[in-house]
Amino acid sequence: GVEWKERGTGDVKLLKHKENGKIRLLMRREKTLKVCANHYITSDMVLSPNVGSDRSWVWNVAADLVEDEAERQLLAIRFGNAENATKFKEAFEEARETNKSLASGANPAQEESEDEESEDEDDKEDAEASKDADESKEEEKKD
Repeated sequence: GVEWKERGTGDVKLLKHKENGKIRLLMRREKTLKVCANHYITSDMVLSPNVGSDRSWVWNVAADLVEDEAERQLLAIRFGNAENATKFKEAFEEARETNKSLASGANPAQEESEDEESEDEDDKEDAEASKDADESKEEEKKD
């Protein structure tokens, strides 16, 4: 069967690389600040509702870099309320589109200067949404 393994409770952030403009998801555990999720948001990542909840999402990750090992994972995240879950989904999808356009050869420096103000606002919104991220979990297959 399939079993979920809890990775931790804490803040989840979408971080934009200063040079290449790519956006990755980073989550640290509340008390220890240990990284429990760390991956770029790729064009094939789709957030799906988790067990019909309006405050939880699941998505597939080809290479989540935790403890220096890249592993294929199914991740889930749950927020304190539906509003923050929706904000996270919007920010995640925007990041996916940004990364997709960067991959297709758009000039990141040009885009950054045009969207700089709105990007900053999004970052604040992400930080707010992240504060209520209750859990990040991964699915493990047992033999």
